[in-house]
Amino acid sequence: MALRWITLAAFLATLSISMQQGCADLKQSLTQLAYHPIRDMRQTVVIDPQRGDPLANFKPAFRAPDSLAVPTVGRDMLMDEAPYDLSAAKLVNPTPPTEESVVRGDSLFHRVCSPCHGKSMAGDGPVAASFMPPPDLLGQMTRDRKDGYLYQYMRRGGVVMPSYGNAVSAHDAWDILNYIRQQQRTNPR
Repeated sequence: MALRWITLAAFLATLSISMQQGCADLKQSLTQLAYHPIRDMRQTVVIDPQRGDPLANFKPAFRAPDSLAVPTVGRDMLMDEAPYDLSAAKLVNPTPPTEESVVRGDSLFHRVCSPCHGKSMAGDGPVAASFMPPPDLLGQMTRDRKDGYLYQYMRRGGVVMPSYGNAVSAHDAWDILNYIRQQQRTNPR
């Protein structure tokens, strides 16, 4: 009888260990995501679902805009369509840097841009540690850039920065730019 109890206890212990290991394996498989080995934004492929397949010359769109999308006609009048004209540095900011524009840009910057550029605009945001650090927006190099160049970088992306054309409207981008320019005047580095 004692042997039967010992055998039953051994079986339950083995089952318990097996269940614990199985639960640990299940938890790890659900919480440990497999990341692609190349996590550099310069080599990341981003598909814009409403523009279409870039390999098919953007012809068939993946899906139409949803019912809540704002309808537009033609193209963004503040920026040329692809292939992007690098003379975008000639663009002039159509939004005057009023207090309302700067306040709106401040709000947008802290919601959209600060994860990479940081609250102090030094390129020290929490996301920047995983990628090539973005430039200091209050530094001399960024202050020397034309408004159109910075606008193009926000809307279309660049070498390191992904495109924010879907997340930030043309008007929003100019408001953010007004906020950045105001900060450059008051807090230059």
